[in-house]
Amino acid sequence: MRSAWILLALAPMTGGCVSTVWNVATAPVRAGAQVVDWTTTSQSESDRNYGRKMRKQEAREGREMRKREKERRRQEARDRED
Repeated sequence: MRSAWILLALAPMTGGCVSTVWNVATAPVRAGAQVVDWTTTSQSESDRNYGRKMRKQEAREGREMRKREKERRRQEARDRED
């Protein structure tokens, strides 16, 4: 009877030990999963990066086109003056 009371008294204390052991045992798996997550690119990240790249390219092409158009108009104005 006495041993039953001791076991009941110790039961709440072992719960913390069990969860600590579980956390220590699963830590390498969680760390490995985090490394894989950091080293791989998800489809949404890939799409976002592609969209950003295309917007930058379109902006650059737009600036170049406006610059060429401005130069063409300037050249036409010079040709009319001559």
